[in-house]
Amino acid sequence: MLEQILVIVSVTFLVMVTPGPDMALVLRNTLVSGRRAGLLTSMGILCGNLVHITYCMLGIGVLISRSIVVFSVLKFAGAAYLIYLGITSFRSNARALDAEAVAGLPRERASFGQGFVNNILNPKGTLFYLGVFTTLITPGTSATTMLALVLSMMLVSASFWLVFVYTLDRQTIRALIAQSRKTVDRLLGVVLCLLGIRVALLSR
Repeated sequence: MLEQILVIVSVTFLVMVTPGPDMALVLRNTLVSGRRAGLLTSMGILCGNLVHITYCMLGIGVLISRSIVVFSVLKFAGAAYLIYLGITSFRSNARALDAEAVAGLPRERASFGQGFVNNILNPKGTLFYLGVFTTLITPGTSATTMLALVLSMMLVSASFWLVFVYTLDRQTIRALIAQSRKTVDRLLGVVLCLLGIRVALLSR
């Protein structure tokens, strides 16, 4: 079991540090709305991960990956959502980076929802977890081992998001970004749109 845990921790870490839609969204929300919004976006992503893990364990992930229609719907919905977020970011007005002023309840709920929807609609999540579970988990894998593997993945993911958000929220970084806020908003908007196009072009 220890060997399986080491493998899954290593793979999860490599996936986490690779830039993608989730990282871009957490980056955007943390810079725009502060630490709390970034953490809530991360929580939404983690909840999305649990959904991916659950249906892959139930075998539904195989159906999603093999069905051209389902996979395409998921892919294009995710791409459209990323492009929508990108356009919203690109067109946003420059505002001061005041976390207390923008961390109201509606925005917090929106941050969590954005993270969850963004993760759920990302077909790469399905392929990643399906690959992990078909490689490391066999019919003979015990429930204890399976639980340990899932907890290891979630722990690595949660730790990464905590470090990522708290690093972005450092005063020196926020002060630097505040000087060119409009440019940052537009740059993040372009990145999200490009990621949306990349997801749309994704093949199984």
